[in-house]
Amino acid sequence: MRPVRVIRKNMPKGFGSTTKKVLLLLAGGLALGLSRSPKQYFRVIESINYEWKKINKAKLNQSIRSLYKNKLISIKENTDGTSTIIINNLGKKKALTYKIDEIEIKKMKKWDTYWRIVVFDIPEKHKKAREALRHKLKELGFYKFQKSIFVIPYECKDEIDFIIEIFQIRPYVRYIVAKTLDNEIHLKKIFDLF
Repeated sequence: MRPVRVIRKNMPKGFGSTTKKVLLLLAGGLALGLSRSPKQYFRVIESINYEWKKINKAKLNQSIRSLYKNKLISIKENTDGTSTIIINNLGKKKALTYKIDEIEIKKMKKWDTYWRIVVFDIPEKHKKAREALRHKLKELGFYKFQKSIFVIPYECKDEIDFIIEIFQIRPYVRYIVAKTLDNEIHLKKIFDLF
C-alpha cells in the first residue's frame, strides 16, 4: 500500500530541515487526531515516516550539489605553455601545473600494491571531452579494464584532477584506489609488476 502524503503540497521550501520536521510532526498529529478508523491511522503514520525520510534525503542531495558547486577552481595559462589549476578542495588549496600534451605518470620504484582506477560516465553532449579523456588515459599508460573504466598501478591523483578540470568533466569522473582486483594476475603481467 502506498503511503498517503500528509503535507507534501504545503511544505515550505525555504525552511530548514528541522523546521520542516516540526511542521511535519504537527500536521501528522492533527491528521492522527482526525482519523476515524485504524486503517486511516496507520496510513497517516506511514505517510509521516515517508515524508520524514524524504526531508533527510533532500538535505543530503542539497549538500552533495553544494560540494560540487563550492569546489573553487581557477585556471591560469602560463607564458611557458603550461596551465596552472588551483583547486580548493574542502579548504585545502592545491596548485597543479602541467602541460596537457606533456603530462606523464611516473612509475614507482617499488609498487605500493594499490590500483588506481578512473571510472567515468560522461553524457553524449560532452562526447568530445569523453573521447579526449579516453585517449589521454590510454596515452598515459592506463589499461582499459572496461569501456569507461581504466586502471593503472601508479599514483596519479594530481594528474587526473588536472585532466578532468582542463576537460571540465568533474561531475562525471571518479578516481578510486583499490587494494585488490579480481583479475589482478593479468594486470600484473601487463604492468610487469612481478
